[in-house]
Amino acid sequence: MKKLSVFIFYLLIACLHSQAQSPSFRPYHRGKIITRYMVSKSIQGNHAGEAARRRLTIYLPPDYGQEKKRYPVIYLLHGYGGDDRLTCEGIGLRRVADYSILRGHTRAAIIVLPDSHTAYGGSFYTNSTYTGKWADFIAVDVVDYVDKHFRTIPAKDMRGLSGISMGGNGALKIAMLYPGRFGAVYAMTPAVLNWSDGNNVYRPPFKTISRSKSMQDIEDDYGSMLMIDLGLVYSPNEKKPPFFVDLPASYINDSLVIDSAVKRRWEENFPTRMIDQHLDALKGLHAIKLDWGRNDEGKHVPQTCLEFSRKLEAYGIRHFAEEYLGGHAGNLEGLEGRFCTEVLPFFDTYLRRHQPKHPK
Repeated sequence: MKKLSVFIFYLLIACLHSQAQSPSFRPYHRGKIITRYMVSKSIQGNHAGEAARRRLTIYLPPDYGQEKKRYPVIYLLHGYGGDDRLTCEGIGLRRVADYSILRGHTRAAIIVLPDSHTAYGGSFYTNSTYTGKWADFIAVDVVDYVDKHFRTIPAKDMRGLSGISMGGNGALKIAMLYPGRFGAVYAMTPAVLNWSDGNNVYRPPFKTISRSKSMQDIEDDYGSMLMIDLGLVYSPNEKKPPFFVDLPASYINDSLVIDSAVKRRWEENFPTRMIDQHLDALKGLHAIKLDWGRNDEGKHVPQTCLEFSRKLEAYGIRHFAEEYLGGHAGNLEGLEGRFCTEVLPFFDTYLRRHQPKHPK
């Protein structure tokens, strides 16, 4: 029995030695989640008092810093009411990205989540005369900061832009507005792409807002907070307290009043309406994908995502569009979630068609 135990011990040593000599064997290293802070020139001095000092949550791959290697970057924009940390934790980002890289499913990349949370829930990644220039914050300030401070491949073809819900809206919008910055875009359940049966001027929140005197009156009403937030970025009016917005719909007693001029301002910011003016930018992307859950709690999302896809198709713009079984921003987390199985492989494919020269 003793001889058998000794034999098994040496057999294990031999196996481990053989693995260590094998080129396919790699010691397990974990990627890192780090936090950095930056001051955004695009948000500085905004009239709403939103902080210009913004947090970035950044995933660095397992081999980062071990050699003079440079990496593509995937930017991930969070949804309304969320922030960078909540999104990182919700997806299980480090575990998911480590798994994908170490299993050889995707190659290493840096993943950057900027914090774009505001007093009313979110920036909608839009340049506002009141709350700050949030599209510029992402496409200019954050990208320049990351390229300066990390070992990136500083080229459009090596940058991907993704987002969830409000972030999906922002990803599509920013990809259109800044054609020289990103090579591919993936919008996960993008919200408020256009008016629809579930999102229009006849919604109850407009009546609630008309009867409200302060933020405290609506802070527990998700729909009203969202409409005020959209007003602050699409149609602010600093001379109109308490919310400092013009809205496309309001009520005088029980009578609905639609402001056509304000309604047009909102429509100019809806990504579906923007397609017509940004065809070259869309055609210049290596790949576009949007997806949505069939059973999304926001009933406008499946309708407007399909409408967005059909409009791209009508213009002959190649893209991927997928409806899956699930709700709003569902099925994203964990090793079987869509961020791992769909989003990371998408960027691994479409950020590597053109490998530019880059500094050592």
